[in-house]
Amino acid sequence: MKKIRFIALYLPQYHPVKENDEVWGKGFTEWTNVAKARPLFKGHYQPHIPADLGFYDLRLEQTRIEQAELAKQYGIEGFCYWYYWFGNGDKILEMPIQEVIKSGKPDFPFCLAWANHSWTTATWTKEKKETVIIKEQKYLGKEDYKRFFMELLPAFKDKRYITVDGKPFFMIHNPDVIPDLDVFIETWRQLAKDNGLKGIYLVGSCMGVSYRNDRDGHKLPDLSETGSLYDKLLEKGFDAVNARSMSRAIVQLQGRVKNFIYTALKTRLNMKFLQRYKQEDINSRLLSEFDKRDNVFPSLYCNFDRSPRAGKTAVILTDSTPAVWKKLLQRVVKMMEGRDEEHRIAILTSWNEWGEGNHLEPDLKYGRGYLEAIKEVLEEE
Repeated sequence: MKKIRFIALYLPQYHPVKENDEVWGKGFTEWTNVAKARPLFKGHYQPHIPADLGFYDLRLEQTRIEQAELAKQYGIEGFCYWYYWFGNGDKILEMPIQEVIKSGKPDFPFCLAWANHSWTTATWTKEKKETVIIKEQKYLGKEDYKRFFMELLPAFKDKRYITVDGKPFFMIHNPDVIPDLDVFIETWRQLAKDNGLKGIYLVGSCMGVSYRNDRDGHKLPDLSETGSLYDKLLEKGFDAVNARSMSRAIVQLQGRVKNFIYTALKTRLNMKFLQRYKQEDINSRLLSEFDKRDNVFPSLYCNFDRSPRAGKTAVILTDSTPAVWKKLLQRVVKMMEGRDEEHRIAILTSWNEWGEGNHLEPDLKYGRGYLEAIKEVLEEE
């Protein structure tokens, strides 16, 4: 197989927790929204029903083992678990990865990404009319960042933990909102050395598009900013950038005028509406010239359909198939040919985001088709 590092994002919300029980009702998990999804237009593929692994429960070790065996079989290097740390020891959905570390099973590589956003009633569904904060994301300074690091140190020292240049890989979902980012980075780098690690390999996610106000105060997208947005993250101390570029691709596809209208309707009139785009149209605009850099790791969307959570206000990519997915993978492999093997990393979105329609796990419609596409691309000469 070719040496390219496909790392799949992993959502741990497939087991009940008290916070979800209190807000949504007893037993709520990601499957609740997935199972009740319905088509919103002719030809809309919903609901997505899991095949091989079924409607699993992540409290079961056997489930986690079967997931890893399936991913390994098709060439995925490892899982990147979303970790929800809200500050001062407040967290949620940490049980699956803690069990992975404690038990030593499955014997499959993993890493972590900080999902640094508040949990609100809008996070998982749009059904509630008023948005209520369930857990607020807080940034409490150096001592709290130390506590966070020490919480994750057993993971970083685990022999299965994914590294880049010998350093544990750690990704941050939204680095721009951290008010004292320099303190966070400096603290973590020092703690890594103090605790016997070679360092910490920090990756900051970036959408690749910024917005500027025109003379009338209207927000307009600026796609020319992509390279400088990457540079700003690297200048702040990150080792690499995760190009999470679907928003950028949508802006390109819409054009400035349509994007301006959509933005104005949403922000000024609080209007909500369904947005549909063809998967291939997004894919053709997903990668920018700046993504060719050795320290830029693109997010690749096998599909996207947030209607199980957002209903008629969702963004939906249509006409996604394993064949379309394979073409995108081939483009990325080609783009990374000249890179050092350690840095030939692509973030697969996602292993199991069923509520957003992006899952590599088999469903009844396509079976293992998306996984087979990965293996085929890795085996191509």
